[in-house]
Amino acid sequence: MLRTLLLFIALLPVFAKAQEASINWMTIEEAQEAQKKNPKKIMMDVYTKWCGPCKMLDARTFHNPDVVKYVNENYYAVKFDAEHPAAIQFKGQTFSNPNYVPGKTGRNGVHELSRHLGVGAYPTIIFLDEDLNLIAPITGFKSAQQLELYLKFFYSNEYKNVKTREEWQAYQEAFKPEFSE
Repeated sequence: MLRTLLLFIALLPVFAKAQEASINWMTIEEAQEAQKKNPKKIMMDVYTKWCGPCKMLDARTFHNPDVVKYVNENYYAVKFDAEHPAAIQFKGQTFSNPNYVPGKTGRNGVHELSRHLGVGAYPTIIFLDEDLNLIAPITGFKSAQQLELYLKFFYSNEYKNVKTREEWQAYQEAFKPEFSE
């Protein structure tokens, strides 16, 4: 019994560290700067503060150790509030939120960058290539294994080879998830 207790105490820092693991989120501006030095694809979480599924995605999926590790190794991760009040530079253009109302609770104005990237619902995970071109918006809550499919599909550039609905269906059916849930 004492031996088990001592082992548990010895491993406590390891478990605590594993729980602390998180995605290295950055702003879209920081990701654009990072692209200049080391090009990577971008995974952008477009959310709102009032969105329940957005909170579930953050709590359940974006804290999954397999997701954290894969995203941190292979992508720049951007967290973007779709109702962000400030202007943002993206690919040489300025996007703003002209309908934002300071102090308003609940839904607020939608940022122009969200619309530019094809966001129509929350949450949406946007995938951009190394040149900041839109690959795809993926809408709705995704579990770790559901997100794994897209993370690996886009990272491997397999999306460039899949041209039809039938090919996409075949890809999904052949995919074997490795992430824990």
